[in-house]
Amino acid sequence: MRIENKSYRTIWFENNLVKIIDQTKLPHQFVIKDLKTVKDAINAIKTMEVRGAPLIGATAAYGLVLSIIEKNDLSFLKKSSEDLIASRPTAINLKWAVDRMMKKLHGVNDKDILRIALDEAKDIVEEDVSFCKNIGLNGLKIIEEISNKKKDTVNILTHCNAGWLATIDWGTATSPIYHAHQKGLKVHVWVDETRPRNQGANLTSYELNEEGIPNTVITDNAGGLLMQRGRVDMCIVGTDRTLSNGDVCNKIGTYLKALSAKDNNVPFYVALPSSTIDWNIKDHKQIPIEERNSEELSHVEGIDKNNQVTKVRIYPEKSKSMNLAFDVTPAKYVTGLITEKGICEASEKGLKGLFQ
Repeated sequence: MRIENKSYRTIWFENNLVKIIDQTKLPHQFVIKDLKTVKDAINAIKTMEVRGAPLIGATAAYGLVLSIIEKNDLSFLKKSSEDLIASRPTAINLKWAVDRMMKKLHGVNDKDILRIALDEAKDIVEEDVSFCKNIGLNGLKIIEEISNKKKDTVNILTHCNAGWLATIDWGTATSPIYHAHQKGLKVHVWVDETRPRNQGANLTSYELNEEGIPNTVITDNAGGLLMQRGRVDMCIVGTDRTLSNGDVCNKIGTYLKALSAKDNNVPFYVALPSSTIDWNIKDHKQIPIEERNSEELSHVEGIDKNNQVTKVRIYPEKSKSMNLAFDVTPAKYVTGLITEKGICEASEKGLKGLFQ
């Protein structure tokens, strides 16, 4: 996708370095950062310089490549894989990518291991681009149906950032929107601000602006009112982990949007590549919910009058806060899952119908 009319991906490999767009600097600064070691990759995941389940997975895969470049040693590679998996607990793509890489590298000799690791990491990246493009083409059909009935702009509400900045290209929830826009359909996106890190405002609105797609940033709790008043035609969100029964773990606040959508008969779709499906956990209470630093809640960043990025405290100094990063939306509130292989109901039967 584009930034200032130049095409980018979120991550790429060049001259034995991993290049990323530092998302902690957006939207105020556009910075391409070099990851030189596996520790750099782990730090990028922990600090959310890269974020979004598919991109975290790709970063982990390249992190193992950096580990081999740094020290071609099996015990070091194994420790690197463990540290990468531990860097963020909720998004299943992280463990999926590391496990896939380690399985591919099992028994490979020292001479060939770097080449094979790099090829596998690149395959993971290209696979995700293909999956996200197909998610867009499948989701486009839903937008087209609404557009044909409405004969007017289709208003879509999304949550957090499930755009191309959360993947490698195209995005998940945004991919149908990008395809609709490219086809000439009139779309408008309601962008949840998504406290505390404001990924909706800072990232989703930013990338939609770069693609010329009309959008409006709203407070996280405004979505229900907009649905009540008929100003939302459909919701599309992403997911960091979807269980085989159709339950969806996504950015905190997704569950509340799904409840509002159900109460107001607004279709609520979840877009995901198959790498985000957890086939093992059966009970959503077993999903590890990340609790992040409370300073993300108590402080905000912005541009001051001198055009400098500044962090300020907004809570009373003695106040305590809890910063839970994800929640779970039960399958019964999900209209359908949009995947690279098609659209299915949010259920074990629906998912296994597509992914046997």
